[in-house]
Amino acid sequence: MAARLDNGDDLSESHDINVTPFIDVMLVLLIIFMVAAPLATVDVPVDLPASTAQPQPRPDKPLFLTIQGDHSLSVGDAPVARGQLAAALDGVTGGDKGARVFLRADRSVDYGALTEVMNDLRAAGYLKIALVGLDGSAAK
Repeated sequence: MAARLDNGDDLSESHDINVTPFIDVMLVLLIIFMVAAPLATVDVPVDLPASTAQPQPRPDKPLFLTIQGDHSLSVGDAPVARGQLAAALDGVTGGDKGARVFLRADRSVDYGALTEVMNDLRAAGYLKIALVGLDGSAAK
């Protein structure tokens, strides 16, 4: 806000923008976001339901990687040590890193163990991973 302090009779217009209302609006928005941000990050326990998506056609010979309840791994029907997972998959696929790996896990397997196995698959070069679950109508 500008004002002339001399006592001249010449009254000229001030062309400066009054920014006080803009600052007030910005402060109100800042307070709203400061209050709303913590409310948006609340941790809620989730019991995920079965999927109702249309099942994809099954390939002729799918490659299943199974995680049992005790976190042991099996490729097909053969048990595999965790350190030998990449070699076992390379043996079954013939080194084809583009092969889709169907990952199925026991219901008791925690999310962290499932993620670790998916990280091992990614490190081995297998990026096409499909999660196997029950059909939504069969799970009820």
